[in-house]
Amino acid sequence: MNTSSLPDRMQIIEINQPGGPEQLVLSQRPVPRPAAGYLLVRVAAAGINRPDVLQRQGNYPPPAGASDIPGLEIAGEVVAVGEGVRRYTPGARVCALIAGGGYAEYCVVHETNALPVPGSLSWNEADAIPETFFTVWTNVF
Repeated sequence: MNTSSLPDRMQIIEINQPGGPEQLVLSQRPVPRPAAGYLLVRVAAAGINRPDVLQRQGNYPPPAGASDIPGLEIAGEVVAVGEGVRRYTPGARVCALIAGGGYAEYCVVHETNALPVPGSLSWNEADAIPETFFTVWTNVF
């Protein structure tokens, strides 16, 4: 994994306190580094879903061990991989379902939770696949 070309800090959106959209504030945190089995994705688009709204309102705490940064689905480019990653290499276009952390410039994703993005899809279309599309698909079919 070569992360030497990555910045040390990134911009994120965090929840200042429970409430309305005005409680989402721009902040900075260190850029995460991918552990074994994980990808580091430069986020190009992040979905906004009901759990994100509930979390912002204080009614949906992040799961134990998950990031407190909101955002459950993302699309973007792999920029680094952790030890043992076999499915993706830097430069791959992916979308992913995550337990949190999508409202950030960079996000770590376990390689098994990432899917390749077909070249015909925009980032905004791809970021709606993991949570929204698959939820509908599963419930309909």
